[in-house]
Amino acid sequence: MKKSSNTIWHEATVTRARREQLNGHRSAVLWFTGLSGVGKSTLAHAVEENLYLLGCRTFVLDGDNIRHGLCADLGFSLDDRTENIRRIAEAAKLMVESGVIALTAFISPFRQDRERARSLFPHGDFIEIFCDAPLEVCEQRDVKGLYRRARAGEVKEFTGISSPYEPPLNPELRIDTGNLPLEKCVEQVLALLQERGIVTGK
Repeated sequence: MKKSSNTIWHEATVTRARREQLNGHRSAVLWFTGLSGVGKSTLAHAVEENLYLLGCRTFVLDGDNIRHGLCADLGFSLDDRTENIRRIAEAAKLMVESGVIALTAFISPFRQDRERARSLFPHGDFIEIFCDAPLEVCEQRDVKGLYRRARAGEVKEFTGISSPYEPPLNPELRIDTGNLPLEKCVEQVLALLQERGIVTGK
């Protein structure tokens, strides 16, 4: 991507470390990925609620919400999907620098796009969470009717039907959202964050 040659990076005096100290927790990005209907947004918001109750500063970048603003100009071609994830990763990077725990809930179907997102962050700051459930379970939860429309040929390049989903090979966490109740899924995420020293407390 072409960058301007007329800009320089300005170093702030208020650093990420100082912001984290003020917040009382480390910052990171929790990258929830999985098929449509797998429970990414539901889990991300439930985790955020629990982190909020612990006194953490958080923000959820949700796939549908982002397409109302930041990515409203993008469609669903392969190039546009890649650009969508690039923008999200850059936004999450800014949030992590601000000391916030950013939670992203996007299908992000392609490994290359997710690895490009990971490359923006220092080691350990990008936590890939694979929300895993069988396709038939996701179709049963299809509140938007997208799978039905995709199978009827009304929605082109739909992930899981006419476009591939590439599961993470080595995610930091895999959660069986097809079988586990929401509270158990949340517990797994919080346990990982405590194990990594990102948050403390019960």
